[in-house]
Amino acid sequence: MYRKTYVEIDGNVLENNIKDIKSKYSNYKYYIGVVKANCYSHGFESIKYLIKGGINYLATSSLEEALEVRGIDSKIPILILEPIHTEDVRVASENNISITIDSIDMFKELLEMNLKVKIHLKIDSGMNRFGLKDKNEAKYICDNCNKNIVLEGVFTQLASGIGITYVEQKNNFESITSLIDLKKIPIVHVDRSLTLEQHDKLPYTTGVRLGIAMYGFNKQAPIISWKRKLYNKIMRKKNNFVPSILDLKTAFKFYTEVIEIKKIKKGSSIGYKGMYDAKEDKLIAILPVGFADYSHINTSYVAINKKKYPIVAINMDVITVVVDSNVKLYDKVEIFGDTISIRTASRLAHENVYKTLTSVTTRVPRIYKYDK
Repeated sequence: MYRKTYVEIDGNVLENNIKDIKSKYSNYKYYIGVVKANCYSHGFESIKYLIKGGINYLATSSLEEALEVRGIDSKIPILILEPIHTEDVRVASENNISITIDSIDMFKELLEMNLKVKIHLKIDSGMNRFGLKDKNEAKYICDNCNKNIVLEGVFTQLASGIGITYVEQKNNFESITSLIDLKKIPIVHVDRSLTLEQHDKLPYTTGVRLGIAMYGFNKQAPIISWKRKLYNKIMRKKNNFVPSILDLKTAFKFYTEVIEIKKIKKGSSIGYKGMYDAKEDKLIAILPVGFADYSHINTSYVAINKKKYPIVAINMDVITVVVDSNVKLYDKVEIFGDTISIRTASRLAHENVYKTLTSVTTRVPRIYKYDK
């Protein structure tokens, strides 16, 4: 690593997050780790720490991701959550990767291919994305699986874990699968990270998909205003919402360094077309990180020696920060981490944590730490 702009990933935190989830929600057989988008930008090397924690199945969004994951672990089961072209099923089959079936037409094409493949049947319970909505089609697929096409799982994606939306989607799932004996399906997975905590385990489920929770985020976001606090209180009471019992921590910390310090005079401007005009004499620091590294970077602040300093100019490769005499050349700079949380960075960028994490590009190396 030459440029000291990097992300630090704590493997112990990832491992302990899984252990905490499993200890408090221990009645599942399959803990499916969703590692799409390069493990939510943590890097596929994070997979080994998730497995150490107890993940026993992995899920990706595409065949490309699944093949990359298979190169890291040759044995763990992998499911592609989105449907793929039937012309690509052979590749999945040869690499022991399970696929999602979300239409009867795709299944009929599969029957004609004479390939050995494991499938998970996707039910559309109300998200209106992928999945079957007809119970007779669901039954047809289940009844026509054979020694080559193995029905390994049935699943859906819930839009919500509480309220009317949850009840409607749960009922839809149960109705569409009513002609299927779910007890005979090895893996039935309905809940995901942000619905796991919101209601009791459904009796017919054997698996749960863990996404954002593995990386340190549960449903409980920090309260940022009294209005939001009041709204949450009302909604929790109305929907019998259970407060989180998980003790999760974030493993992702984003750092850079000070590579230049300059004094500028009152009236000076900084950056292209005068991004910042100094109203008085200022001390500025130049940092080797820009929107090519973190596309959601904005004129908020960074932390140096646990003190926050405002960002005043942003370019593709560098940003400029107004500092004071306490800041020295080559000081370590936190974009987000212990002083500025990822949730805070997300709020300042008016985004959610998913977008914040995945907006840190692959140009930024991931450095892993792990104490055995």
